[in-house]
Amino acid sequence: KSVPPEKVELGKQEEREVTFLEHGELRRLLEAPKGDSFSERRDRGILSTLFSTGMRVSELCSLDRDKIDLERGEISIRGKGGKIRVVFLSNETKSEIGKYLELRSDVDEALWIREPKTGFSKETNLRLTCRSVQRIVKKCAIKAGIIGKKVSPHTVRHSYATDLLRNGADIRSVQALLG
Repeated sequence: KSVPPEKVELGKQEEREVTFLEHGELRRLLEAPKGDSFSERRDRGILSTLFSTGMRVSELCSLDRDKIDLERGEISIRGKGGKIRVVFLSNETKSEIGKYLELRSDVDEALWIREPKTGFSKETNLRLTCRSVQRIVKKCAIKAGIIGKKVSPHTVRHSYATDLLRNGADIRSVQALLG
């Protein structure tokens, strides 16, 4: 014998809290990588791309150089469930990615890579992992002095959606942009 499903009481779950950055915090985060080194330019490009597009960290990490159109400022992304959507880059983001790509002399197809080691090693896979991007975002948040909030790539995604909603976008459009 079993208990009918309508008689089973489920335990209450805590509501998940959505974390996003206020305008000043977001500005400080995006400006945290200051120099012109490879990693600083890459980190600025990553942060700018995350906020400009609202993409998931897995989508960001899977981007290849030949899939990004800097002229038109758009990227076709294969999101969850294999669905393809187009996201758009701000002029600032296009500029940051362009400056980063100028520093690249490798042949790796990945858009976002770790800094190649100098010397004789012929490294084959330089692509950043999702965990690497999480560490970059956390490092930049600490550098920006954002305290008391867990800042992650997903926090930047929520900040993107919140920014759109605060500036008059309707919820359905935001959902479509987020995939």
